[in-house]
Amino acid sequence: MRRLAFLAGLCLALGGCGLQPMYAGGSSGAIARGLAAVEVPAIEGQAGWLVRNALVDRLGAGGEAAPLYRLDIRLDDKLEGLGVLSDDTVGRERRSLRARYQLVELASGEILVDATAGSDAGIDVVSSEYATIAAEQSALENLSREVASQIATRVALTLRARK
Repeated sequence: MRRLAFLAGLCLALGGCGLQPMYAGGSSGAIARGLAAVEVPAIEGQAGWLVRNALVDRLGAGGEAAPLYRLDIRLDDKLEGLGVLSDDTVGRERRSLRARYQLVELASGEILVDATAGSDAGIDVVSSEYATIAAEQSALENLSREVASQIATRVALTLRARK
């Protein structure tokens, strides 16, 4: 009996915690419709192309909805050698991708979000140049998805707070 009373109290406390599903209503929910109304202009460079595509996929942008917001993004993609071996060659690299972005409401020109996102990846430099280039490319693709995910989450939180 005590166990049942404890579980009932726990359920009541959980219901009052204020947590709400962000994507309630699926693709017809308020947040999903707001995300679909975000225009993502072209971003310079290969990293920009990757980030933009990941964002369009994640936001559901580019659909039928007229854009209400614009997401301006500037990227900084760096590849630097870290570990120097005894023969003065680089044994490890670090690729970092940073994004400075602003979410602008088109009707008023108001900047709703002005923030940064970023991620890093370590890359082993091996004797095969092809393998090293492939690892650098894979790191860029993974970093692009991670940065896009961070941006999309922040935009969704901002749009939810405005509803």
